[in-house]
Amino acid sequence: MKLGTGLFTAQQRPDDDREASDLYDEVLALTREIEAAGLDSAWVSEHHFAEDGYLSGTMPALGAMAAETTDLEIGSCVALGPLYDPIRLAEDAATVDLLADGRLTLGLAIGSNPHEFDVFGVPRDERAERLADLVPFLRGAWSGGDLGYDSAFHDVPTDVSVTPKPVDESVPIMLGGGAKPAVRRAARIGDAWCAPSALSVEGVRKRVEDIRQVREEEGLEDDFTIYVLQHGWVGDSREDAWEAMRDGYFYLQRRYAEIFSGESVDELEPERKRELKEQAISGTPEQVVDELERYREALGDDVHFILRTYYPGVDTAETIDCVHRLGREVAPQLE
Repeated sequence: MKLGTGLFTAQQRPDDDREASDLYDEVLALTREIEAAGLDSAWVSEHHFAEDGYLSGTMPALGAMAAETTDLEIGSCVALGPLYDPIRLAEDAATVDLLADGRLTLGLAIGSNPHEFDVFGVPRDERAERLADLVPFLRGAWSGGDLGYDSAFHDVPTDVSVTPKPVDESVPIMLGGGAKPAVRRAARIGDAWCAPSALSVEGVRKRVEDIRQVREEEGLEDDFTIYVLQHGWVGDSREDAWEAMRDGYFYLQRRYAEIFSGESVDELEPERKRELKEQAISGTPEQVVDELERYREALGDDVHFILRTYYPGVDTAETIDCVHRLGREVAPQLE
């Protein structure tokens, strides 16, 4: 089982008086520490027009992270595929992959926030179809010759050659989403699927079973990676770990509730807080390992787990300590 962390969002809580540039310096510092800790991957996330500055520039951030590392897988979890011009995304992702010497994984999803779609001028009801159109477009753009793909949404000549090309003439494409259509879309056209944090172990298992069945029925034999995303923290005790992550975790969830609903959320309901606490994988290294082993038992060894440990406003030194404990005390027990 591989183990990575993130997801960097560079959000600024109201009680955080740092400059925005300081938050991005922190992202790069944490990226270096993730590699130094011996973990496998580091990830960014994307949203737009947020008052707290939620990271919107996935490709620039990943390019900077590539320059700070040598072996670490870096990726988006996730970029909002329908909002991108496909040629620019193909060019930018290839550029990041070259800077990273082939270490980029491009995670994509359909997006949800109506305001983002309105501002970008993209019909929200086309988002699933646009994502399904984007993936073969990218593969065609990265291929050794011309694009060779006639997009349903973008008027681009099929004989144009998009440059540069990635290191291995492709970038692995990970698709997100927990609904059956999203899962099966990932199985058919993606190189990987990422299980969202809202799913239980059993929920992930059922979807992975569906993915494997779809791929077997359709004769898809290429490598396919299962990523699992969940929130967590490593501390001296379950109580200490929870206290360290709680405020930043709840802040993040309030902002997500606003993004998904389009309405202001000042406080989470008590029942929602209990659900979130139960979902999080927090505790001593041994307790975290026990929780991760549940996923191994359900899914097998070939899983890349993304334990999300970056929370807005949490002290940088505390996050670094958590990251190193993941590398020193958790990851070796998963090998």
